[in-house]
Formats: sequence, C-alpha cells, structure tokens
Amino acid sequence: MYIYFHQRSISFRTEARPLPPMPIRARQKASSFPRRRSSQLWSDTVDSLSHELSTKEIKRQEVIYELTQGEKQLIEDLSLVKKVYYEPMLKLDIMTESELGQIFGTLDSLIPLHEDLLARLEGLRGAEKTVQEVGPTMMDWFPCLEAYITYCCNQVGAKALLDQKKQDRRVEHFLRLCQESSFSRKLDLWNFLDLPRSRLVKYPLLLKEIQKSTPPEHPDEEELPQAIELIQRIITEVNLKTGEAECQFYRRGLCYSEDSQRVPEIQASRFLYCHGELKSTKGQKLHVFLFELVLVLTRPVAQDREGPAQFQVYRQPLPAAHLHLEDLPDGEPSSSGSFRGAFTGNDKVKNCFRVSTTGRSKSQSHSLQANDSFNKQQWISCLRQAMVQSRDRQAQTSHCKPSERLSPDPALYNNIAELNLNSDVEIELSISGLNLSVICDSVFPPCYNWIIDL
Repeated sequence: MYIYFHQRSISFRTEARPLPPMPIRARQKASSFPRRRSSQLWSDTVDSLSHELSTKEIKRQEVIYELTQGEKQLIEDLSLVKKVYYEPMLKLDIMTESELGQIFGTLDSLIPLHEDLLARLEGLRGAEKTVQEVGPTMMDWFPCLEAYITYCCNQVGAKALLDQKKQDRRVEHFLRLCQESSFSRKLDLWNFLDLPRSRLVKYPLLLKEIQKSTPPEHPDEEELPQAIELIQRIITEVNLKTGEAECQFYRRGLCYSEDSQRVPEIQASRFLYCHGELKSTKGQKLHVFLFELVLVLTRPVAQDREGPAQFQVYRQPLPAAHLHLEDLPDGEPSSSGSFRGAFTGNDKVKNCFRVSTTGRSKSQSHSLQANDSFNKQQWISCLRQAMVQSRDRQAQTSHCKPSERLSPDPALYNNIAELNLNSDVEIELSISGLNLSVICDSVFPPCYNWIIDL
C-alpha cells in the first residue's frame, strides 16, 4: 500500500461557490446543483414491480441504477466546478489562467467521457426500466479511462499549488464563500477535484455487486468478470503512474547541504510509501519521506508564496535495505537521557519508534514521534514493507545477471498510499484492501482504497 501519507492529502473534499458574476435565480441553482444527493432507489422509479422479478434481480437492478446515478452526479459536480470555481476565478482575476490550468488540469475533458457512459447506460433501460446486460457496455467504455492517468498525475502538483494559493487572501476568501454556500454540500474545491479519482475506484466495487446478483446462465455472467479485470488493470496503471509522478514531484523539492546526501537510492526510487510530519528527540518538526528505496528526513524550507515547497535534507538519508526499526513502547521518560526523556512538555512519551542504519556509511539512529498511535502504526507498517521489499530486491539483483533482473511486482503499486500521515487531516486511502476510516464513501470506498494521505 502506498501508505503514502499526505498531510494534504489525501486528500485525497468539497467546495463552496462564490457569488456568480451574474444573478442566478434560486430555483435554477437548486435544480442544477442540489445541496443534497437524492437517495432514490431504482424501485422508487418503477410504478409497480413485476411479480416475475426475483429479490436477487431487484437487487441487481438497484446496483445498476446506482451506477447510472453515480455518473449523473459526477457530471453535475464536474460541471459545477467549471461554472462556479474555474470561470469566476478567471473572470475576477483571482488566479491567472496558467495557475487555474495547473490546478484543474484536464478535468474539463473528463465530462464528455462520463456523459458518454451515462447515455449508454440510460439507453440500456427497457420498457419496464430494467437493464438486461451491462457488462459489454462497460467493457467497451472502460479503455477511455486511460485519460485518468494524465489527470491523476497532475493532481500532485495541483494540490501543492492550490495549498500555496490559499495563502492569498483573495483566493482564501473566495473559496471560503464557496464552501459556505449551499451548493457545495460542505465540500471544498479539492474535494470536488478529487471526485474523479474516487469514482474510478468505485467501478470494480459496483460491478462486483452486480455480479453477486447475476444468475449463472445470464449473459452478463461471462462479461462482468472480464470487465472487472479490465478496470482493475486500469486502476493499477493509474496508481503506478500517479505514484511515479508524486515521487518525482517531492524528489525535485529536496535541497542538499552536502553532495554525500545525494544517495543513488533517491533517484532510483519510483514511488513514495508515505510522507508526513514527525518530531525529533528535541521536539523539532521534521517532514519525513519514505521513498521506495530510502528514508529521507527533512526540514521544510522557508519560501515565498510563489515558490514551490522545498525540503532541506537533514542528516544522511537511510537506505531501506540497511534500515533497522524498533517499536518503542509508551512509558515514563528515561533517566538515562534517552530520547524519551528529551521530548519536552510530556510526562509520558507516546507514539515513538526508532530507525537506525549501518552499512556503507557512518551508522545513524533517529528516534521519532508520531502525532498519535494510528499514525505511528502506519509508519511502522510502511517502514517494514519498504525494508522487506528493498532487501528482496537487493537479494534478487545480487543473484541475477543484469539481463535477468526484474522490476518489482506492479501489484505493489496497489499497496501504495499516495497521501500524507497527519492526524489533523482527514485520511484518504488509495491502497487496495487497506480498510481505514474513510472520509466518505464518495471519496474512497472502504473496500478498495486507492491512494492515501495519512
């Protein structure tokens, strides 16, 4: 899992909308962008259910209807983002066209894709408002979701730029007015921009639910497994590319005080397991990055509002293949002057662990404190995974000829969390099978977490 913790991150919620440049009647606002989502079921749309429909078939139709309605709601939200965020901010010169282009990315191009799927799904409904086969339609449409690679890779820099621009009083005021407006459903701009990602990981969940209610000899029985396999491959590819983009983004932000800190593992890493804030033995805040092959401790660099975030590398990076990890129990400060007695302001020191390394360079040891027990365990889990993967890779390369050396299993990227580790921020998951408390179903479904920010 990429327990890739992001304090921003994860990210991976909703936006409020500013006063429009031209008056819009309340009825029009309400009809275009309802404050609350309709909880209408498929059975509510049917005058009378046929006695020929079994309970299982009714369930099947309900899930297909949920799939269709989800597309409709996503289109509404993406259209809202364009009308009440992008266009007003451009017209009011709150941000430049270039800045808005970086933040919104290719979002505008996603609307026609989902309008196409919505039209196809609605065209499948028969006279009794039932859908017979949905598998072939999804199989035919899913390949267009490769467009998500570009959109999701751009989100890494987009989130950083948006956070930076929020320091501008005009931007912050505009976004706050939007979030306080009824149309936003209490979501901020980033929540809306992250909706396509959360929608992507819902497709396999919905298809699996349809599959559960599909009888053995139904035409969809053969098509649905193929569609599920296809969308999971696409999600894996999007995860992989997004992980690489995020790794590159933060790698570019590292500043080195010595050439010896430029260890080869940093450039060789292709993704982040996690990153976030931890405290040192002196209570100093550090921003720690766990790359694929190396752990890097940094201090945020003071910057002007227009510059990208930078991080000064602190001490020597620790290669994951030579890393040692110790889970330190909570307890009283030590009288021997150990790190537990060094954290100030605490009678009892909690949520600490120690990382150390020996090998090609001078040995190091760092005792670090997480915000809470949950974040501590996530860090420990990620560190253990990085250590195992790095040592396996090292053993593999040492026993193989160069031509026989293999890349890590692509499935690993399904276990990558692309967010931050921060207890003060809502958690978004992007790791398959890691069921943490998800912000909301519409952001990251609990059974198929995609990318996380801890």
